[in-house]
Amino acid sequence: MDEYENRTLPVGEAEVAQAAQTLQRYKAGKAALDRRLVDNELWFRMGHWKNYRNPMMTGKPQPSSGWLFNSIANKHADAMDNYPEPMVLPRAADDQETAQTLSSVLPVVLEQADYEQVYSDSWWRKLKQGTGVTGIFWDPEKRGGAGDIAIRSVNLLMLYWEPGVEDIQSSPDFFSLSMEDTARLTAQYPQLEGHTAGVLDVPRYIHEEGLDTGTKSVVVDWYYKRPDQNGRMVLHYCKFCNGVVLYATQNDPRWAQRGLYDHGQYPFVFDPLFVEEDSPAGFGYIDVMKDCQTAIDKMNHAMDENVLLAAKQRYILSDTAGVNEEELADLGRDIVHVAGRLNEDSFRPLQTAGLQGNSLSYRNSRIDELKEISGNRDMTQGGTTGGVTAASAIAALQEAGSKLSRDMLKSAYRAFAKECYLILELMRQFYDEQRVFRIVGAGGETEFLPFSAQSLRPQPRQAVGGVELGSREPIFDIVVNAAKKSTFSRLSQNETAKECYQLGFFDPRNADAALAALEMMDFEGIEKVRQRVRRNGTLAGQLLQLQQQYARLAAVHGAPGTGGATVAGALTKDLPVAAAARAMNSQQ
Repeated sequence: MDEYENRTLPVGEAEVAQAAQTLQRYKAGKAALDRRLVDNELWFRMGHWKNYRNPMMTGKPQPSSGWLFNSIANKHADAMDNYPEPMVLPRAADDQETAQTLSSVLPVVLEQADYEQVYSDSWWRKLKQGTGVTGIFWDPEKRGGAGDIAIRSVNLLMLYWEPGVEDIQSSPDFFSLSMEDTARLTAQYPQLEGHTAGVLDVPRYIHEEGLDTGTKSVVVDWYYKRPDQNGRMVLHYCKFCNGVVLYATQNDPRWAQRGLYDHGQYPFVFDPLFVEEDSPAGFGYIDVMKDCQTAIDKMNHAMDENVLLAAKQRYILSDTAGVNEEELADLGRDIVHVAGRLNEDSFRPLQTAGLQGNSLSYRNSRIDELKEISGNRDMTQGGTTGGVTAASAIAALQEAGSKLSRDMLKSAYRAFAKECYLILELMRQFYDEQRVFRIVGAGGETEFLPFSAQSLRPQPRQAVGGVELGSREPIFDIVVNAAKKSTFSRLSQNETAKECYQLGFFDPRNADAALAALEMMDFEGIEKVRQRVRRNGTLAGQLLQLQQQYARLAAVHGAPGTGGATVAGALTKDLPVAAAARAMNSQQ
């Protein structure tokens, strides 16, 4: 493309060379973290014995127990059981309708971007590496060229920022690297022809089969913030490879002044597990558990060798004993020939002592230590110890033992809210044309909802006294709830509904007392139960009035008045049953 050959463009070879120097400086500051990420991946695959190159271990079994892997897998299962669901709230009454529409549209946008897979991948990386990173981009190639939002889980090993910053938004430059096929890149970007010598190296995970990088090139996505003519920080983007500019927003007249995204933020959200000072990346459970797992594996190795030695018959044999060694080693022979006389000094069996009980107890104590460190005790996985058999006691212990999972989920929900804000900003910038979204209601009904960015962009204010008051941009808040609840949560809510029914909360005659009790209670969905109880009380009062009116009419016309009372009584009697069923359904 001729426009990129113009040396007067804002971003050229000199700017890319300077950015490459900045990248090298960022890489040096992140080198220790990169080594830890590569090491942790081996631990997760239970291949960490590769890090212990002990000549004495050559040819010997190297057992790797899965206690650490089991802890991480259970944490990931907790995260998937509490898949997030966004709800959009307005900050002004005028935006109420738009917020309701966004609450329906936003989950569909996430579903179309395959966010559940992104959520799963980010959680695996969060647990292994200590930080999950999600990228929120605008992909102009999606939907046949109309463009749409793309969400991806990003490998922390390929990201670089200024060392020492706690928030990536404070870094003046941010780099995202990827390995791509050189021939395909050259076909897509002709200006890359003749520039195939790789000038950058990236850290790579260790694989058994190895990776051929001879035909690959490192592509750098360079994000940087620079002030515009008004002093406002603008986000710009440059894609380069082997020192050649492939695309730059500053070289594109459409985005030279506006920047890549109007929100002006790097399109990456970091979600650290355990926070480290002066770094946006944290550390994970592998970093905490690896020492304990190493001790368990070493003990397993020693115990395995002991069991094999104790089960195998071995002998101490002198050179002067005259025993035929081949016949002695052949367990199928009934006779072993000896030349000369044998005594205890020249020939005796060598017996290895078996495992002692204290050795097994010590190994089990280290396994229990690892469970305590990771918060992955038997009770949190559904197991019981110590003679606990009552269902309520088991439920209480499980609820208390899951506080670590709840804490992790809260941090993930905060990161998810940031992702949703970036999605809203991209919708505000790029959803120019009206789009139709298929919305499936709670009752299974299908609705096709049209939506565009018009309702998200600044709205003109009403004129006062003929004076224009400018415009107002709608601002929304994101509230995150768990969309997919675990089986235990559903069971707990069902038990709560049954207890409320057994206590007579849904009996219209007990409406006032039930509301007083509900004011002192707290459980998920309690507001719906309160509304149902109030409605029952109101309906009971209406039925009583109808019964009295029927009795008066029956007295005037001479008709028996018991029938109406019987019908109203029957309706009142059946009302709690229906209300309890509706309350259970609403909680699920």
